[in-house]
Amino acid sequence: MTVLAKFRSFDLAARLLMVNQFGINLGFYMLMPYLAGYLAGPLGLAAWAVGLVLGVRNFSQQGMFLVGGTLADRLGYKPLIVAGCFLRTGGFALLVFATSLPGLLIASAATGFAGALFNPAVRAYLAADTGERRVEAFAVFNIFYQAGILAGPLVGLALMALDFRVTAGAAAVVFAVLTVAQLFALPTRRAETPAERTSVLEDWRTVVSNRRFVAFALAMIGSYVLSFQVYLALPLQADYVAGARSQEVTTAVFVISGVVAVAGQLRITAWLRTRWRSGRSLVVGMSLLAVSFLPLAVVPAPERFGTVAAIAALLVTAALLAIGTAAVFPFEMDTVVSLANGRLVATHYGFYNTIVGIGILIGNLATGAVVGAAHDAEAEWAVWVGLTAIGALATLALHRLDRSETGQATTADIDQPKTAISGGRH
Repeated sequence: MTVLAKFRSFDLAARLLMVNQFGINLGFYMLMPYLAGYLAGPLGLAAWAVGLVLGVRNFSQQGMFLVGGTLADRLGYKPLIVAGCFLRTGGFALLVFATSLPGLLIASAATGFAGALFNPAVRAYLAADTGERRVEAFAVFNIFYQAGILAGPLVGLALMALDFRVTAGAAAVVFAVLTVAQLFALPTRRAETPAERTSVLEDWRTVVSNRRFVAFALAMIGSYVLSFQVYLALPLQADYVAGARSQEVTTAVFVISGVVAVAGQLRITAWLRTRWRSGRSLVVGMSLLAVSFLPLAVVPAPERFGTVAAIAALLVTAALLAIGTAAVFPFEMDTVVSLANGRLVATHYGFYNTIVGIGILIGNLATGAVVGAAHDAEAEWAVWVGLTAIGALATLALHRLDRSETGQATTADIDQPKTAISGGRH
C-alpha cells in the first residue's frame, strides 16, 4: 500500500493530525538546524553555552511534558494543541530580537514548553483515534513528521541567505497560521473520563508506580540523546569540517533524514513487524542508532582522509540515524500506550518525556563540553566513540526488558496459549 493510500485509510481527525505535524515541523526545522551555528557564529557563544541553550529548549519541552500530558487528559487534547502552537509562535518571535544569553534562554524555554503542551496531546489523540492501528498510524505520522524535516531546512536555507532573524520571523508566522487552522479545523476530543475522579497527584502516582513503564522510559534515554545530536553535534561537526559551506552541509543532513523517512518508513516498519514483536524491533532500532556514529569515529576530522571523506562520514551518520529513528519511533509510541494499559495515555507520554528530557539535558551539556575539549585535544574521535557507547548501553537495557517481557509471555502462554499467541505482536 502506498503512503497516500495508507494516509487515506484513516479518518479525518487522524489525517488532520498528520498534516498539522508536517506544518509544525516545517516551521520548527526552518529555524532549528541553523540555531547552533547562529549561536556559535554571529553571537559568539562558547560550545557549552550553545549546549545549554539547546538543552534548556529540549528540557523545557521534554521535562515539562508531564504538565502538558496531565492537562491534555483533563482538559481535552485540542485546547493543548492550539495553546502549544500559540506559545511557540511567541518563542520564535522572541528569537528575532534576543541576543544575550538570558534572552536566548527565555526564548528557548518558551519554544520548548510549547512542545510540552501540544506533543503529548497530539500523540494521545492519534493513539485514541486509531486504536489497534496505532503502529501503522504512527508510521504514517512519522512520514509527515520527517517530511517537515525535509522541507523545513530547505526553506530555512533560502531565508538564511537574508538573515537568521528573517528565518525566525518566518517560523513564527508558520506557527501563527497553524494556531488558527487547528483552532477551527481539528475536531474536539477528550480522554476517556474514569468512573471515579482522581486528583493530579493520584494520576502521577499511578504512572510512577508502573515499574515496567518507568524502566522502559529510562532505557529510551539513550535513543533521545543519540537522535538529538542531529541538532547539536552534527551541525557543530559540519561547521568544523565544511567551514564556509557548513550551512549547505547542515541542510544536506536534514534532507537525508527526511528522504530516508519519507521513502522508507512504511517499508522499515512493515519489515520489522513481519519478523519481530515490538520489543525486539526496538532493540534492532536502538542498535542501528548506536552504530550510526562509527563512520565519524573512523573519519572524525578532515586531516585524516580529507574534507570530502569527513563530509561523507557525516552524511552517512545522518542516514543511519534516520533509519534507526524510523525503526524505533512507531514501536516506541505503541509501547507507551500498551504499558499505560490505555489509561491516562497523555500523562504517561508526559512522564515518559520528562524522564528522557532530563537525560537529554545532561547529555547535551556533556556533549557540548566534550566536543570543545576533544577539538582542543585533537581527539575528535572520542565524541563519537562515547555516543556509540551510550547507544550500546541503551540497546542492552532494551534487550533485557524484552527478555523479561518474553519470559512473562512464555508463562502466560503455558496458562492461556490462545491469548498469548494472539497478543504476541502489536
